Amino acid sequence: MSKLRRTALLATAFLAFTSLAQAEPKHGIAMLGEPALPQDFKNLPYVNPDAPQGGELRQAITGAFDSVNPFIVKGQAVIGPRTYVFESLLGRNWNEPFSLYGLIAETIDVSDDRQTFTFKLRPEAKFSDGSPITAADVVFSMETLRDKGRPNFKKSYSKITKVATPDDHTVIFHQDSGDRELPMIVGLMPILPKTQWQGKDFSQSTLEPLMGSGPYVMDKIKAGESIAYRKNPDYWGKTLPISKGLWNFDTVRFDYYRDANAAFEAFKAGLADVRIETDPTRWNTGYTFPAVNDGKIALEKVDQKTPAPAAGFVFNTRRPLFQDPRVREALLMAFDFEWANANLFNNAYHRTFGYYGGSELSSEGKPADEAEKKVLGDALAKLRPDFVDGSYRLPVSDGSGRDRKMLRKAVGLLDEAGWTVGDKGLVNAQGEPFVFTILVKDRDQEKIALHYQRTLQAIGITANVRIVDPAQFLLLQNSYEFDMIPWTWFNSLSPGNEQNDYFGSDGRTIQGSRNMPGIADPAVDRAILAMLDAKTRDEFVAAVRAEDRLLTSGFYMVPFYNAGGQWVARWNTIGRPDAQPLTGFETTALWRNK
Repeated sequence: MSKLRRTALLATAFLAFTSLAQAEPKHGIAMLGEPALPQDFKNLPYVNPDAPQGGELRQAITGAFDSVNPFIVKGQAVIGPRTYVFESLLGRNWNEPFSLYGLIAETIDVSDDRQTFTFKLRPEAKFSDGSPITAADVVFSMETLRDKGRPNFKKSYSKITKVATPDDHTVIFHQDSGDRELPMIVGLMPILPKTQWQGKDFSQSTLEPLMGSGPYVMDKIKAGESIAYRKNPDYWGKTLPISKGLWNFDTVRFDYYRDANAAFEAFKAGLADVRIETDPTRWNTGYTFPAVNDGKIALEKVDQKTPAPAAGFVFNTRRPLFQDPRVREALLMAFDFEWANANLFNNAYHRTFGYYGGSELSSEGKPADEAEKKVLGDALAKLRPDFVDGSYRLPVSDGSGRDRKMLRKAVGLLDEAGWTVGDKGLVNAQGEPFVFTILVKDRDQEKIALHYQRTLQAIGITANVRIVDPAQFLLLQNSYEFDMIPWTWFNSLSPGNEQNDYFGSDGRTIQGSRNMPGIADPAVDRAILAMLDAKTRDEFVAAVRAEDRLLTSGFYMVPFYNAGGQWVARWNTIGRPDAQPLTGFETTALWRNK
């Protein structure tokens, strides 16, 4: 083949590829339907566009860190880089289930089948050192995160089959997988400066400040103790509508404390400005100190508008002990929520059902309709009738802490699974006792684990409670070296590809996934695929409810509880907009009162 002919064929192939992307450029994109904000929107609906500027926001959190790179498995990453330092091609409006608007990219063009999508970068977009963001940085980011980042990056970005950069400000992606969410996932990809990483190993944890294009730069870093983000006065995007009313502080600082009590004392002493409280006893009895009584601190509850966090003690089904669902259901029955709520939490909570509690996506109380049955397929015949017709309810004890009727039911299920009461407590056919360890990382988690331990003792089960430091907890969590841990999934009103990371079969063996239970169920995989393929809201809701029904009926965790919102304490030196987004209290929209 002649050189001229080869060149002509390559040009023809490129034109055929890029022609697929010649849709109408748009200012935003929604997972389903159209984005709510018009092209000429002035600001996000939950900000004060005229918020005062300046000052410092201080927050006290628990734990520690040994890395500032949040994109890799190795190390325990500091909080904040993805919010304050790194930007993506598109930005979120948290007042919609899942809509994105132009940020680094001014527009996005998406073909009707979502196979090809084009981002047009803003010429004014710059990294914090003043260097321009180019198409080469976008491609570098995708390849680096895919090859050296967390497993979820690899899973998503590996679906990209072609990339073209016809000029420095245009990037065209193509996929063959049919993943309708992929344009949005790529739109949220953190953009890394190619020049900073030349000659460096991205996969290694580091405490060297990283550079992005966001409104802040990493300033003062004290490993395990604190990090400060300093506002970049030359931030390129400060006049964009999607930025207006956000990023109002000159400095944002996070101080790390050993436990929740120490962090609370820091807030009381005025060393932190805002606090989201998670302990109902502390919320009901601890906020009576002088600053509250004198009106210097505002207490408020921000109501829940998104699914309740799916939190609980998670069974590691990779362990033979927890592979029988009857065993898992029995241990769920043995958790006395009613006693704990009354005696530990001042009756502040209600039980969380499933993985989308309190939203239209939940399967609670809803029979599977024809659309959902189609998603369930042959798994429908394997579901218990009470899960199919929506009549299943979480067990409710008498609140005594030793409900004999409930415990007898649990023992009955264990007996069916081959566990009987012997001299060593509950034993299997080989005479081996039922013993496992609950791994926790702080005193609040230990408190509820010890309550659970006492109930399990009543039916002959030995549950050891082991508290470890956050770094060791992370290591054991990522390698799945645990029997049971407390865990939380934060699901949105628009779940998508992250569900594969949470519950997909690959996560049973891939280290660093969020599939803590080790779920490997083809029916769950199919439900997630149906969710991603949905083209209408009805199809989408049916698929999510099918996933929720399958996960709930699998008894993969002992579900915890939720307050129906967030408890927020705020010194009156900190202001907030009247409106809050669907996701709740939004710290990026706060400001310091003059």
